[in-house]
Amino acid sequence: MLNIEIDEYSGFCFGVTTAIKKAEEELQKGGTLYCLGDIVHNSIECDRLKRMGLVTIDHDTFGKLHNAKVLLRAHGEPPQTYETARKNNLELIDATCPVVLKLQQRIKKMWQETEGEERQIIIHGQAGHAEVLGLVGQTHGEAIVVENTGQLDRIAKEKDTYIYSQTTKSLEGYKEIVAAIKGRIDTDRKCESFNTVCGQVANRMNGIGEFAKRHQLILFVCGKKSSNGKILYNECKKVNPNVYQIEGPEDIDFTLTENIESIGICGATSTPKWLMENCKKAIINYHNN
Repeated sequence: MLNIEIDEYSGFCFGVTTAIKKAEEELQKGGTLYCLGDIVHNSIECDRLKRMGLVTIDHDTFGKLHNAKVLLRAHGEPPQTYETARKNNLELIDATCPVVLKLQQRIKKMWQETEGEERQIIIHGQAGHAEVLGLVGQTHGEAIVVENTGQLDRIAKEKDTYIYSQTTKSLEGYKEIVAAIKGRIDTDRKCESFNTVCGQVANRMNGIGEFAKRHQLILFVCGKKSSNGKILYNECKKVNPNVYQIEGPEDIDFTLTENIESIGICGATSTPKWLMENCKKAIINYHNN
């Protein structure tokens, strides 16, 4: 008997769930609702909301928009976005994740309180990622973004240093970055780090490895753009070499599911539960035919 288990802890995080719920509520009211960037890094879920009427736009289009309603996704936005909305008479439906919003406020406060000092703010994150752009915006674009220890050349050793992390990065990776930076900064300068990895994300990193150990085959359901997905996928791969990343049922190589007794299906914080359920149904249908 083939056992197929969906990881109960996989699926949308609180911030994404809230953003999608706000989008659905606004769409039900009628009228045009724009979303600044993909509401979630999952093309299949974006397509579902597009069919409901959600119109995804980029920042260039946003800057030319007037007298419209725009949803800000969970990733957050820099101050400039809010200023543009004010000038162009745009109604914002702000779905910024509370964890991200709190981090924005912390970075802005530190930047303002240390103004005029020889200091630098470091953000461990993916350059160009929507959340990171919002965080860097709190420092007028001056924060330094580093994703790995090979990118530390721009960090000045003679400045006070304050280190934060994109909320969806791995805690292990953040600790490695912090240790490397602290080893570079002059001993007479401050070097303070603040663990700003989302607790919900950090807990998933710990749990998903245990889930991956329990099954012969793991199907990791995730959009190609998901930063969090890449990290969680690698956590699975560390403990189970038989892990395959797919975007949806159409990507499943069903021959992999033959002669296997146990399959685990899991995903990122940007993966909808219904999509993992559809993958399970597709495997069941294949084996029943």
